[in-house]
Amino acid sequence: MEKLIAEYEDKLSKKLIEDIQNYLPAGTNHAKLKKILDLAVSEYENAKIQPGEAVGVISAESIGEPGTQMTLNTFHFAGVAEMNVTLGLPRIIEILDGRKELQTPAMEIYLKAPYSKGKDVKEFALSLKETKLNDVALEFSISLVESQIDVKLDKEKMKSLGLTNSQVISSINNQLKGFNVKDDKDSIILKSRGKEESLNDVYKAKEKIKDIHIKGVKGINQVLPVRRGEEYIVVTAGSNLSEVLQLEGVDAYRTTTNNIFEIKEVLGIEAARQAVIDEVFKVIENQGFNIDIRHIMLVADTMCISGDVKGITRYGVVSEKASALARASFETPIKHIINAALIGEVDNLNSVVENVMLNQPVPIGTGVPDLIMDFKGKKR
Repeated sequence: MEKLIAEYEDKLSKKLIEDIQNYLPAGTNHAKLKKILDLAVSEYENAKIQPGEAVGVISAESIGEPGTQMTLNTFHFAGVAEMNVTLGLPRIIEILDGRKELQTPAMEIYLKAPYSKGKDVKEFALSLKETKLNDVALEFSISLVESQIDVKLDKEKMKSLGLTNSQVISSINNQLKGFNVKDDKDSIILKSRGKEESLNDVYKAKEKIKDIHIKGVKGINQVLPVRRGEEYIVVTAGSNLSEVLQLEGVDAYRTTTNNIFEIKEVLGIEAARQAVIDEVFKVIENQGFNIDIRHIMLVADTMCISGDVKGITRYGVVSEKASALARASFETPIKHIINAALIGEVDNLNSVVENVMLNQPVPIGTGVPDLIMDFKGKKR
C-alpha cells in the first residue's frame, strides 16, 4: 500500500495524499486503492487552472453578473415578531463590505440530547432569550422630592421566567453604581447615594436601568425552536457566539452565527474565511443561481489573507494594494495619487487595473511570460 501511494507523490499534493490515507476504508485492497488514486489525480488535474489565467476577473464576472439579478428580499419567521433574516443582494453587500453591524444578526444553535430530540427544547430556548429590566417592569416612576426611582414589577412575567426580587436587585447592584436598592415586595426602589442629585441625573439613571441585563444570553432578542430533519435546533434573532458555546446542552461543533466578525474573534481567521464562503454560497443558492465555489473561495481568501476580515471597500482590501494606481482606480483617486507623489512611490505596473489605465497590454494569460533575447553577435 505504502509503495503504491509513494508512486503518486509527484501527481498529488501532500495534503490530498494525507486526506486519502485518513479517510481510506479499512480493508481496502490494492486494486481499489489504485482506482481511488487515479480518480483523485483526474479530479485534481481538472481542478487546476492554466498559469496566467485571470482568476480575479473571471470571479468578479461570475459573481457580479448573477448579482445584478438578485432580489432585495428578507425572510420572516412566521409567528415570531421581530424575527427576520436578511437575504439576497443586501446580505451579499453586507458580507463583502465586511460590515460589523448586521441588519439581522442570527444564530443556529444545535443541541445535544435530550434537547435535540425535542425534550424540554422550548424551555431551553426560552432560557437563552435575553431578559432586561424593562421586560419584567410594569412602570418606572421618579420621586422628585426624594430623588428616587420606583420600579413596579410584573409578578406574572417574573414567575413565568423563574425570577425573584433578589435576583433582579442583584443584577441592578452589579450593573448600576451610585444607588441604594431596596426591595418593596411588588416594586424595587432605587435611591441616589448623592446628597444633591439633579432631576436630570435621576431621569438618565431611569432610562439606563431599563436596559439592565437580568437573565439569558446578552444580545439574543428572540428564540424559535425548529425541527431540522431528525433533530430540533434553536434559531435566534441576535447573536452572542462566545457565550452560547459555553452553555451546557449546546453542540459547540455545529452551532454557528451569521456574524463573521464574531466567528473570527471566537474561532479564528480560518473559521471566518469558511464562514464567508458558506454565507455567500447560502445566499446565492437561495436565489437559485449556480456559481462555482472556487470564485467565492477566491473572494474569501482576498478578504482574510491579512489575518483579519477586510471588506472589498476602499477602507478594506483596496487600501492595502501595493499599486498606487490600483488604489486610485477605486474611489477617491486624487487622495491616493497625491499621497503617492508626496513620498515618491514607484508603481511597477504588475497588475491588471494600472495597465488598463495606461492603455498597455495587461499581464494575464499569454501576457504573463516576458521573453528576453540576446542579440549580441547576431546578424540582423
